[in-house]
Amino acid sequence: MSFIQTLVEDHVAILTIDRPKALNALNSEVLSDLETAVDGLDLDTVRAVIITGAGEKSFVAGADIGEMSALSKEEGEAFGKRGNDVFRKIEQLPVPVIAAVNGFALGGGNELAMSCDIRICSENAVFGQPETGLGITPGFGGTQRLARLVSPGYAKQLLYTAKNIKAPEALRIGLVNAVYAPEELMPQAIKMAQTIAANAPIAVRACKKAVNEGLEENMDDAIRLEERLFGACFETEDQVEGMRAFLAKEKHAPYQNK
Repeated sequence: MSFIQTLVEDHVAILTIDRPKALNALNSEVLSDLETAVDGLDLDTVRAVIITGAGEKSFVAGADIGEMSALSKEEGEAFGKRGNDVFRKIEQLPVPVIAAVNGFALGGGNELAMSCDIRICSENAVFGQPETGLGITPGFGGTQRLARLVSPGYAKQLLYTAKNIKAPEALRIGLVNAVYAPEELMPQAIKMAQTIAANAPIAVRACKKAVNEGLEENMDDAIRLEERLFGACFETEDQVEGMRAFLAKEKHAPYQNK
């Protein structure tokens, strides 16, 4: 793959979008490589994923405007579907995904970050949905995920004005979970991913499923989903070992995904 670098170590996969001369902008090739990288993850081994951008200036500066500028109505809709399909695949990965946002996360970059479970960023990060300034709407889920993450009011302000926000404002409105010095971003992302990977993997996956699917249900149905996932944990070796070690006041053995 030309534009995605994959590193897997200690149950953590790091996917780096590697097109720094274009500030990691998303064109059809990058989207295809990203999908291939996601599809290629060994989910029997990988327990957490980090997505970041190459270089210090940009996570993803947006979708490639050069490619988009010549699209017809039908081609524009197809390009939007392409991005949405890839981002939805990331969103629906069974394991948690952390966006480590280094620099610009604009348009498709912000949309990619929002498809991840958790977003952390560097102090120089900049977020925004500038599409209305270009005569288009967001096409990779921006109108939908932004409103769900930061409230409809903040989402509409960002969408309508096309103005960018810096890391402190992104933290204040809940778009990101934490802000770090640039040199600390990846160490902190890896630390978080390793912490997740050390917990019972079936239980972590069940939590992700409960939250993501539960948000689409009414409360009664969501609670029933949680009950089923809770009960299913009691068939796992992880639950037996985790509770045995707790009661014995011992450190539990490494969880085995069973």
